[in-house]
Amino acid sequence: MSKVQIRHAIDGDLAELVTIYNHYVENTAFTFDTTTFTMQDRIGWFASFSEDGVHRLMVAERDGQVLGYASSSPFKQKPAYDTSVETSAYIDPENIGSGIGAALYDALLEHLVNDERLHRAYCGIALPNPSSVALHKKLGFKLAGTYAEVGYKLGRYWDVAWYEKDLA
Repeated sequence: MSKVQIRHAIDGDLAELVTIYNHYVENTAFTFDTTTFTMQDRIGWFASFSEDGVHRLMVAERDGQVLGYASSSPFKQKPAYDTSVETSAYIDPENIGSGIGAALYDALLEHLVNDERLHRAYCGIALPNPSSVALHKKLGFKLAGTYAEVGYKLGRYWDVAWYEKDLA
């Protein structure tokens, strides 16, 4: 088996990225999207990332198969938030616990920390999710606060803990 490679996403990755994300839409509260996406639905999302921008999309792949991704996207849509990003990662369910999430986040954060345009990274984690909390703490994120019962999905309300990381 070949080594996992971390790289910027390319056009040919979109179908696998949609499949991975749709798993979380259908089966978990880790995203608050409630309807699955088609490739066509995600073209605009995919086009919002660039290799030299503050909004990046990193992919883990082995032998041509996408195993997961991590991204940085706008934290909020108002201009005063432009120095902050929201980060997230989604791993193919068969590869959870393999260290791919940490490798993806390491690569993403390396770009973000070295980008003088950025000051903070944020991540919202639907609770409970002990592995995501542990990963973010390991990467230097600190709890900023928790929104109680902020989302309703899969027949119940979910709390979301917000974590932040200083990038300066």
